[in-house]
Amino acid sequence: MNSQAMSANNPSELPVVSDRLARNALRNVSERLIEALLLSAAAVSVLTTVGIVYVLVSESIHFFQQVSIVDFLTDTQWTPLFDDAHFGIMVLVSGTVVSSVVALAVAVPMGTIIAIYLSEFANSRVREIAKPILELLGGIPTIVFGYFALLVVTPILQVIFPELPGFSLLSAGLVMGIMIVPYIASLSEDAMRAVPMSLREGAYAMGSTRLYTALHVVVPAAFSGLAASYILAISRAVGETMILAVAAGMQPNLTWNPMEPAATITSYIVQVALGDLPHGSIGYLTIFAAGLTLLLITLVFNILGQWLRAKFRENY
Repeated sequence: MNSQAMSANNPSELPVVSDRLARNALRNVSERLIEALLLSAAAVSVLTTVGIVYVLVSESIHFFQQVSIVDFLTDTQWTPLFDDAHFGIMVLVSGTVVSSVVALAVAVPMGTIIAIYLSEFANSRVREIAKPILELLGGIPTIVFGYFALLVVTPILQVIFPELPGFSLLSAGLVMGIMIVPYIASLSEDAMRAVPMSLREGAYAMGSTRLYTALHVVVPAAFSGLAASYILAISRAVGETMILAVAAGMQPNLTWNPMEPAATITSYIVQVALGDLPHGSIGYLTIFAAGLTLLLITLVFNILGQWLRAKFRENY
C-alpha cells in the first residue's frame, strides 16, 4: 500500500510501458484508422447507389402521375416531344435489346476464345504482349468507336447488304461487341488462371488433350468468373451511349430487325438531356422514367447471372 501511495504521489516513478506494448498500441490505432477509411469508401459507394435510385424513383413518380404506366408499357410509339405525345417505352427497349444481342453475339464467343487461348495455350511472352493490347482496346473512347462504326463498318456492311441504310443497329452492335471483348477476355482469363493446376494435371493423367481439358475441366471450374464477365458485358452493352447515338440513328422505331435504324434508352437520354426542355416538364421527366427502366433491366440481368451461378454450382 505504501509503495502504491508513493507511486501515486510521485508520477515520475510510474511504471513505463515497454516499447513492444507501445508499438502494439500504435498498430491498433493505425488498424482502426484503416478500417474507418475502408468503411467510409464502402459507405460512399452504397450511398451513391441509394442516391441514384432515389432520384430516378422520385422523378419517375412525377412522370407516372401524368402518364399511365399501362400506356408506358404497352404503347407502340415513342413521341414524347410531339404535340400528339406517346410514351411507349418498348420502342426504346427494342433498340436497346437488339443492339445488346448483336454486341454480345460478337463479344461473348470472341472474348471467351481469347481467354481460353491466353490461359491454356499461349506462352508467357505472347500473354505479356496480348494483355496490354486488350487493355488498350478497352481504353479507347466510345465516341471513336462510334465514328469507326459509321465511317468504316457501315460501308463494309453495305457492300454485303446493299439495302442496309446509313444508320443501323447492326453496325453499332458489331462495333460495340468489339469494344466489349477486352472486358470479357481479361476477366475470363483471370478466372481460368485461378483454377488449380491439380485439375488440369488430373485430366492430363486420364489422357485428355489440352483442348478437351480447357473446355471440359477449366471452363466449368471457372464458370463463376466467366459469369461475372458476361454480366459485366451485358451491363456494358445495355448502358452504352455514344456508339449508338452516332451509328444507330436515334430514330424511335419499334423494330427487332438489326438492319434498321432505331433509338435506344441511353441515346434518347442523351438527346433530351442536351436539349432546352424546361425542368419539370413531361418531356424532361421522360428521361428519368427511361433511366429507371434501364436500371431495372440491368438488375434483371444481374439477378439472372446470380441464378445461373448458383445453378451451375449445384450441378458441379
